[in-house]
Amino acid sequence: MKQTECTTILVGKDATIDGSTMIARSEDGGRTIIPERFDVVMPKDQPKHYESVISHQKIDDKDLLPNPLRYTSAPDASGENGIWAAAGINSDNIAMTATETITTNSRIQGIDPLLEEGGLGEEDFVTLTLPYIHSAYEGVERVGYLLEKYGTYEMNGMAFSDKNEIWYLETIGGHHWAARLIPDNAYVIAPNRLNIDEFYFDDDDFASSKDLKDLIEEYHLNPDLEGYNLRHIFGSSTIKDAHYNNPRAWYIHNYFDPDFGGEPSDQDQPFICHANRKISIEDIKWAESSHYQDTPFDAYGDQGSAEQKKTFRPIGINRNFETHILQIRNDVPEKIAGVQWLAFGPNTFNSMVPFYTNITTTPASFQTGPKFDLNKIFWLNKLTAQLGDTNFRVYGELEADFEQKSLAQCHKIQHETDKEAEKYSGDELQDKLNEANQKMADTVYNNTVELLGNMVNEGHGLMTLKYDLLD
Repeated sequence: MKQTECTTILVGKDATIDGSTMIARSEDGGRTIIPERFDVVMPKDQPKHYESVISHQKIDDKDLLPNPLRYTSAPDASGENGIWAAAGINSDNIAMTATETITTNSRIQGIDPLLEEGGLGEEDFVTLTLPYIHSAYEGVERVGYLLEKYGTYEMNGMAFSDKNEIWYLETIGGHHWAARLIPDNAYVIAPNRLNIDEFYFDDDDFASSKDLKDLIEEYHLNPDLEGYNLRHIFGSSTIKDAHYNNPRAWYIHNYFDPDFGGEPSDQDQPFICHANRKISIEDIKWAESSHYQDTPFDAYGDQGSAEQKKTFRPIGINRNFETHILQIRNDVPEKIAGVQWLAFGPNTFNSMVPFYTNITTTPASFQTGPKFDLNKIFWLNKLTAQLGDTNFRVYGELEADFEQKSLAQCHKIQHETDKEAEKYSGDELQDKLNEANQKMADTVYNNTVELLGNMVNEGHGLMTLKYDLLD
């Protein structure tokens, strides 16, 4: 089974710099490299019959609804463990990211256990949901239906967005779930823990399995004196959370709001938060690349001891294999509103590319294969990251220059394309957006090759095995 431990960031439309909704996640893996690619799934290619590779769960054909929508995705390159579509935007400009692996406790597991046979998981949710939904809330309804009918073998969080709303859903036990609407002026940081805290069963901004409140009461699951806090009821509060999960949220909270304060290990950091400024794409990419800079916990820094540098799990890590920001814009026509910002490999040495999602194909350099191939950006990024890791003090500045240059060039192409798109529609527009995506992919690929060359040149004199008569 593929292991994924990620970091989700959600930003409401009134909290972003341009009024768009943004949902983001780094897709992280285990010790084995998991190559990822960028696909667009046409309606004719959507599965007509479906069986999970991992759990062997068969889906009733009637649940594979007619007339599926076109959608983008970022699946595993090998397909050995199933599709694992990860994230995408469909032709109605509805976005979905799935999933964030989360924690639970023995109390709920004793009532509604995770399935030991069958059920759905991260492998399945995007493929079975995104082509069939027409709003963010429909994503909640669809996943809720699937969970109640087929169940799940793991705890997961996932997010849905349209141009107005963002909903975040967490699975609870084998068949239950809860979701809440993210306020327009708020942001969320969701690491690998159960994240939803305050919950109101009689409020339209919250949704859940119909019997969830009754289940809490019947089995005496609520430890609080008043109200409902789902993290307290269904989640964990362990040493692993204190070292693996909570510090990631704490660091980004203090980046978005320096007055946030607190301690890295705090177990009760709020789910819904507010930044001291409008949040940009660059802010989210920086957050997803972060490794506790300017603290004793930075593995690349010079402030802490060897022990401190290994105390907390960072967001930017060698196990980042794919990172996306799904943006639904409100300041452009609907035909170009959906943008899937995408980066492959460790976030410390890569750059986002803003791909239009009203497309029929994807750039060749993002069509990753399972074997090492420097013509594919995934493998090129892995190489630059592994070389950069050997001396971040030297190579980090080169990466920062590369990333700023790449983002600026992509922004320019995007601005030009947005203006040109007014002239086109239908197939002709899709051709233009395919061309723009290719241009941006080529730009970032060429910049990455240049970065690698600069790193080789800079590193030549840093090699240990050297002998120079002038030394």
